[in-house]
Amino acid sequence: MTALNKKTVDDINVKGKKVLVRCDFNVPLKAGVITDENRIVAALPTIKKLIEDGGKVILCSHLGKPKGEPKPELSLAPVAKRLSELLGKEVTFAADAEVVGANAKAAIEKMADGDVVLLENTRYRAEETKNGEAFSKELGALADVFVNDAFGTAHRAHCSTVGVTEYVEESAAGYLIGKELQYLGNAVENPARPFVCILGGAKVDSKLPVIENLLKKADTLIIGGGMSYTFLAAKGYGVGTSLIDESKIDYCRDMLAKAEENGVKILLPIDCTITKEFPDPIDAPVDVKVVDADSIPADYMSLDIGTKTAELYANEVKSAKTVVWNGPMGVFENPILAAGTIAVAKSLAETDAVTVIGGGDSAAAVNTLGFGDKMTHISTGGGASLEFLEGKELPGIVALNDK
Repeated sequence: MTALNKKTVDDINVKGKKVLVRCDFNVPLKAGVITDENRIVAALPTIKKLIEDGGKVILCSHLGKPKGEPKPELSLAPVAKRLSELLGKEVTFAADAEVVGANAKAAIEKMADGDVVLLENTRYRAEETKNGEAFSKELGALADVFVNDAFGTAHRAHCSTVGVTEYVEESAAGYLIGKELQYLGNAVENPARPFVCILGGAKVDSKLPVIENLLKKADTLIIGGGMSYTFLAAKGYGVGTSLIDESKIDYCRDMLAKAEENGVKILLPIDCTITKEFPDPIDAPVDVKVVDADSIPADYMSLDIGTKTAELYANEVKSAKTVVWNGPMGVFENPILAAGTIAVAKSLAETDAVTVIGGGDSAAAVNTLGFGDKMTHISTGGGASLEFLEGKELPGIVALNDK
């Protein structure tokens, strides 16, 4: 899938038109204060372009999981306030429990070209996540044009990502979605080689379809994090009390065989950082030792790759021309168990390769560890980037008009 055949904000004329823009304002809040505004900042180029072109800009987004009920702590009011500051102009907040209500309609009625209105949390409506026709129609009735710039929800067929496209004259992708597809698309479909994929994170079952797809595309697959222990078990190693998915051991064995058939190198941990118990709280001090991957004691669990593995993975990255990374190498939230993730992040920061970070925990890790500005592209969508790497079509992009 590429963005090349989809209309973008550069292909549409919005002067004097009402434009509904689906953004990703799903930001963390603490006592009503935004603690990370990266997603808001990422939406600004598209919003500014539509303002400059004389559109009447109506923004919408979800925030958290209100599950179809108005919850004051999940209101988008703080986002409207911060957007007003960032844009240097008032963003009118339409506080309607039903999202498309009297306040929204009145605010939109008064709009002049270049004005901005933000609707309330789309997930205050239970139909949103079910792609219900009535709510899709209500959203569509507000605007002439629809722009989707929320890559983080593009893998979901919701009213505000898919359903609404049936009820507007024209729909297009925003700059953020265009950028995501450019970097993720080129990395997977047309990479400069050697192409190295690094996969980590806890669950092996969510990554196996990705591995299967990347076995046809990558030169090297590097595997770390909790998912690596099912692979080590597939090689016949004892992994102690480490996280393992017994039902996927045969599948992992098949993947290792398939990699060999396809001439794809798979790198697994050769040593592990182990401890007796999972830290509680997660960042609590913990006693660790490093052992070879085939020597984990029965009463220990591995919670990070070891030093030799970190060096092995870093060396592999050095020769790469394209690197895609999805998922940390260990429990990076704990300073003692973050060493493997830091080593991989550092190796990506120091390479000249195109480096694409696939959202979610990997994005959090590189940003938290201070390497964010050294990456070519950090995806704003964890689940969406994962499904993209699987080779799946994303409904929120398929629904947009072709050029």
